[in-house]
Amino acid sequence: MPGQTQEQRRPRRPEMVQEEKQFDERTLHIDRVARVVKGGRRFRFRALVVVGDRKGKVGIGMAKGADVTAAVTKATEVAKKHFITVKLYKGSFPHETEAKVSGARILLRPASAGTGLIAGGVIRTILDVAGVKNALSKSLGSSNKANTAYATIAALESMVSADKWVTAEARKPKAAAKVTAEAKTEEAPKPADKKPAAKKVAKDKE
Repeated sequence: MPGQTQEQRRPRRPEMVQEEKQFDERTLHIDRVARVVKGGRRFRFRALVVVGDRKGKVGIGMAKGADVTAAVTKATEVAKKHFITVKLYKGSFPHETEAKVSGARILLRPASAGTGLIAGGVIRTILDVAGVKNALSKSLGSSNKANTAYATIAALESMVSADKWVTAEARKPKAAAKVTAEAKTEEAPKPADKKPAAKKVAKDKE
């Protein structure tokens, strides 16, 4: 229409609202693998991916694909199907734990607030995605990234929350009840032996 500027003539595009991602997806390792077939080798790609919500849920997945994008997509789907819940306590772990997968052995320890993540490589990425803010870790075995990732997940899964611990205080009531029962058994009067009494009566009659 006459009298309208160029900006007014252009139809306004609807503003695109960026939705926040529910999960944090990170690629840990990509490797090229080969399979010998008739006529040569067939090359594919293998991806190792970790997925987490930074609130205690984390999972890892490994898959192969014809290209890197396909491998990462498949691995992400596998990771989302194998979520575990991490028992967090004040941004760290409730207790120390250790796990071993193949040649990889991982040690995880809780840390006080302000320590940060003292970890490197695959372990640091997994703990960060899981929502751990303060932790100490050590890789004591193989440096294979796949085994290290699975060992880290096994260590996180083996943790027990504080409300399920069996402490010395929890054992005291049982021990006290046992002592009381033993004391009652000792105090109970023993049944009188009738045979000596019968002999005594017979002697009196004589």
